[in-house]
Amino acid sequence: MKRLAFLVSGSGTNMAHLIRKIQAGDVSAEAAIVISNKPEAKALERAKELGVLTLVVSHKDHATREAFDAALARCLELHKIDLIVLAGFMRVLTEGFVKRYWGRILNIHPALLPAFPGAHAIKEAWDAKVQETGVTVHFVDCGVDTGKIILQRKVPVLPQDTLETLEVRVHGVEYEVYPEALKQVLSGKVTAPPLKG
Repeated sequence: MKRLAFLVSGSGTNMAHLIRKIQAGDVSAEAAIVISNKPEAKALERAKELGVLTLVVSHKDHATREAFDAALARCLELHKIDLIVLAGFMRVLTEGFVKRYWGRILNIHPALLPAFPGAHAIKEAWDAKVQETGVTVHFVDCGVDTGKIILQRKVPVLPQDTLETLEVRVHGVEYEVYPEALKQVLSGKVTAPPLKG
């Protein structure tokens, strides 16, 4: 069974939902560890409540992004991690780290990539007055939100929506899509393209 590490920076609702799916037997994997770059992250509490091992690797303790990513990699190797699941992890991983774990890092993004990459996707979609946005799960590559798409689902922007109601509905779709995408990767139905260079 594949051992999963969840990398988190915030509240950890996606992470908690995925772990519950794993614990219920809906996703065939082992939630081995939750790692946060922020000691105050609510996600750490959620993980502990679910009985999952937690660890803090603070980016503030490392002089460079490379040094932080090297510390992260040491933890992943120590815990024999097969797949890395980003769930609200607000750090851009270095090229060296991404290449080391090529095809083994998943991310979820609250927009229909390639539209609205980056940290403020729902707000940017709202400000652009689009009629639909959505959710994308993708492999992580060396760009920002540019990796191969595993699964997407559309979320219409309703006439009565506010930014807040749209955010709630987008997050609700995230909880549906991430487990599905994870299953596709775990089963080998979807794989990352070969690493070039």
